Amino acid sequence: MKRHIIAATAAAFLMGVALPASAESVLTVGMAAADIGQLDPHRATTTQDKPVVSWMFNGLVRFKPGSSSLEELEPDLAESWDKSADGLTWTFKLRKGVKFHGDWGEMTADDVVYSLKRAADSKTSSFASDYAAVAAIEAVDPSTVKIVLKQPIPALLGIVANYHGGNIVSKKAAEAIGPDFKTKPVGTGPFALVEYKSNESLTFVANKAYFRGAPKIDKIVYRFIPADASRDLAFTSGELDVVYGRQDQRWVERFKKEPNVVVEVVQPSELSLFHLNRAMKPLDDLRVRQAIAYAVDSKQMVAFKGAATALPPVSVIPTGYLGTDEKAKLYPFDPAKAKALLAEAGYPNGVAIKVLQTSLPTMLNSMQILQAQLKTVGIDLQMEVVDHQSWHAQIRKDLSGANYYSAARFPVADVYLKQFFHSSATVLKPTAVTNFSHCDVADKEIDEASVAVDPVKQKELWYIAQKKIIEDVCAVPLFEQLQVWARHTNVDYGYQFKGAIHLGPVITEATTKK
Repeated sequence: MKRHIIAATAAAFLMGVALPASAESVLTVGMAAADIGQLDPHRATTTQDKPVVSWMFNGLVRFKPGSSSLEELEPDLAESWDKSADGLTWTFKLRKGVKFHGDWGEMTADDVVYSLKRAADSKTSSFASDYAAVAAIEAVDPSTVKIVLKQPIPALLGIVANYHGGNIVSKKAAEAIGPDFKTKPVGTGPFALVEYKSNESLTFVANKAYFRGAPKIDKIVYRFIPADASRDLAFTSGELDVVYGRQDQRWVERFKKEPNVVVEVVQPSELSLFHLNRAMKPLDDLRVRQAIAYAVDSKQMVAFKGAATALPPVSVIPTGYLGTDEKAKLYPFDPAKAKALLAEAGYPNGVAIKVLQTSLPTMLNSMQILQAQLKTVGIDLQMEVVDHQSWHAQIRKDLSGANYYSAARFPVADVYLKQFFHSSATVLKPTAVTNFSHCDVADKEIDEASVAVDPVKQKELWYIAQKKIIEDVCAVPLFEQLQVWARHTNVDYGYQFKGAIHLGPVITEATTKK
């Protein structure tokens, strides 16, 4: 198998990152994946990519380490900011003297402007839709950036935070490295990448020039161990200091009993939704979609996953987001009603729906439970199981009658609604994101909420949008899955780990290993 390797010593020399002394402090982290997707922060979307991106990059503001709360955003590369009375113009004052990894120089407003424009460009970013309301981004001077909006948007700070498109890259490095930036990223964070072994590991060393101070950990080794049993054994034997845990009750209970181990189950949860393709028969019939909603027993799915790691859904947006209607009226479990609706729709003997499904074990198991539930009312989910990467590609080509999809997003209703339920995000469109259902029933409310200045009115519009989407059964909420991580007690993150917007612990300059 081909390996892409940057020798640690040479890379450290080229990047200007000091190699640790012989008595180095090494943190080893185990991830449930065969390899990375990529490390370009404006393209990194998979679970295994997001944690390490947070170690290498900063945004203008940041989520407080250990938190996924919008209310706790704090200064990062920007020391301060202000906005105009109409909410359209935002001005950020940058920290001075912040260095990029290696010899790529000092961060300036030009790098920030370049990064945010890059994030807003669909040719270079997976998050371009988040910046649709941005009219202009400009450098006022080397330490001042101005962002002008076409209209006010919810949580502007979210798109300039250290998450997804908000991560700041070196303009010089990104232009010079080109396509290889995905495996040779350059940021300003506490750790710099020095070695990548495909299908094996990533190695990072401390950025001694980090603006918050030199990290206490000298090196991080991020190992790819897709097999659950192998990863668990590596953790219990001490080969791993931190491990990505399985999202099930038995795993949590087992590892809580292990000596000198801390198990942390954290927000944000990933909401599992069963998206119904309204453009395909028989799902173009509302009665069939309603039958599916009535046939789903979310309590059974939560019980299978385990109360320690799963929660019942509250809406078509995850719990705790700004704008989630946590009292939304979901369809109750009613198999008799489901059968009656199928008969009314012309399917008294049942109906078959062809779906594509990932082979990822945790998702496949959940889909098999759903398949069994629907079978009892006469709905036959005929699954074609493919590898995870192929599944992602094929569902975006509108090839599946329905899609079981789990996701966490930036915790504001606007983002979730726009990506999954606005017509502009429908798959196959030039503006496609992840609207697999061809949902369009709440476009008006979603659009109006985006520009609403009154927060009360904005929340009211989001609630109406959720009600319409639920009633039209664009998607059926199944359950919410919390994130599970474990560490040995000699590892101290330097903060209380309650939330992980980056889907994993943020390793900071304050993290220690005794």
